[in-house]
Amino acid sequence: MNQKILVTGGAGFIGGNFVQYMVEKYPDYDIYNLDLLTYAGDLTKHKEIENNSNYHFLKADIADHKAINELFGTYKFDYVIHFAAESHVDRSITNPEIFVQTNVLGTQVLLDAAKNIGVTKFVHVSTDEVYGELDFDPATFFTEETPIQPNSPYSASKASSDLLVRAYHETFNLPINITRCSNNYGPYHFPEKLIPLTISRVLNDQKVPVYGDGKNIRDWLHVIDHCAAIDLVMHEGDNGEVYNVGGHNEKTNLEVVKTIINTLDKSEDLIEYVKDRLGHDKRYAIDPSKLEKLGWQPTYTFETGIAQTIKWYLDNKDWWERIISGEYQNYFEKQYSK
Repeated sequence: MNQKILVTGGAGFIGGNFVQYMVEKYPDYDIYNLDLLTYAGDLTKHKEIENNSNYHFLKADIADHKAINELFGTYKFDYVIHFAAESHVDRSITNPEIFVQTNVLGTQVLLDAAKNIGVTKFVHVSTDEVYGELDFDPATFFTEETPIQPNSPYSASKASSDLLVRAYHETFNLPINITRCSNNYGPYHFPEKLIPLTISRVLNDQKVPVYGDGKNIRDWLHVIDHCAAIDLVMHEGDNGEVYNVGGHNEKTNLEVVKTIINTLDKSEDLIEYVKDRLGHDKRYAIDPSKLEKLGWQPTYTFETGIAQTIKWYLDNKDWWERIISGEYQNYFEKQYSK
C-alpha cells in the first residue's frame, strides 16, 4: 500500500516546493496538499503535477477541528509534514491574533488528529527565529540546544507550536521531528519577502525599501536544499529530535539587495532606507552539523542560488506580476511608508 503523506501549507512557498519535490521523487507515495488558500496560497505553481495520479489537493483550515478530524479519519495519513503557517514578521506586528490562531491552535488541532490515527511521524517545520537573535560575532551560531527566546509575534507563535509538538511527543509518545531553518529563497517565493520584493521592484525600476541601515544579517538557504533536508529528516530523523537546517550563507540585507541590483545591471540609487522594523533581530546563523551527520549537505552556494532565482523571476513574470497587483499594492504602500 502506498505511503500517504500529508503536506500542510502545500500551496505556499516552501510547502509548495516540497510538494513538487515529493511528487516527482516518490511516484509510489500519495502526496496530499492541504491548504486554505489565503493570500499567500497559490495553486498555479502545481500546474505541471496537478494531473499526476499521486498528487491530491485538499482545501481546509488547519484550525478547524471538525474538518481536520474528518480528513484524518478518511485518509489515514502515514506522515504529516507541517508547513502551514502565517509567516511574515511585518504582518505579525500588525495583526498578531491570526498568527496565534493558525500557528498555535492550528498546530494543536493537527497534533490531536495525528495522535488519534497513530501517524508514523509528524514533522513540524519551524524557524531559526524562535532562538531570538545573535550578536555580530561570526563565531556564534544557533544550535539545537540554544534556548528559545522569540522576539516577534511571528516567532513567538512558532516557538509556541514547537513546544506543543514536543509536549505531544513527551506526553502521548507521538513520533515527531522539529526542523528549524534559516531564511529560504528560490522559485515561487511570495513577492513581499526581501529577495522577490527586490527582484520585482528592480525590474520595474522602483525604489527598494531597506529597513534601518541594512546591516541585519540572515543565513540564506535555497528552498530545494531545505526540501531535501526535510525529506531526509522524515525518513531518517531520530524520533523526538530537533534538526537545524542552515545554508552557511550569511549576508547582510544590504548585500543581498546590492547583489540583485548589480546582477540585473541597475543602479544602487534604487535603494531607499526606511524606518526600521520593530524588534528587528540583528543576526541569525545556524550550525547545521547535527543534520549533516544524518547525511545532508546543501547543494547551492548563495551565488549559484541567487543567480538561479533571479533567472526564475525573469522567466516567470506572469506569476508574480499577477500577485503584486491589486490588494497587495495597498499593503505595500502602508507597510513601507516612511
